[in-house]
Amino acid sequence: MVDPGEQPAVAARREALEEAGVEISVERLAAVSVSPSVTHVNGDRGVYLDLTFACTWVSGEARVCDDENTDVRWWPIAALPDVQPFMMERIEAGLADEVAARFRS
Repeated sequence: MVDPGEQPAVAARREALEEAGVEISVERLAAVSVSPSVTHVNGDRGVYLDLTFACTWVSGEARVCDDENTDVRWWPIAALPDVQPFMMERIEAGLADEVAARFRS
């Protein structure tokens, strides 16, 4: 989540460090989309604006650094685990050699 007054790319760098213990550089905005509908425990429903950034690892050993995750690891592109289609679209956008961001309509 973006903190009040924080720029999205700055938030991406902070979140990578807070959640996975890695320093990254943000190269470009790769895609803009919305999440599938989420129903929270209290019954509230939401749809989130997703900004996907193409990033490069700079330093740090990937590890669980917070209470939001149970596992953090690097995966070879050719051997990714099964992920939901919307997440695969985000991965593909981040890996694409494109200049402009993808917008899902």
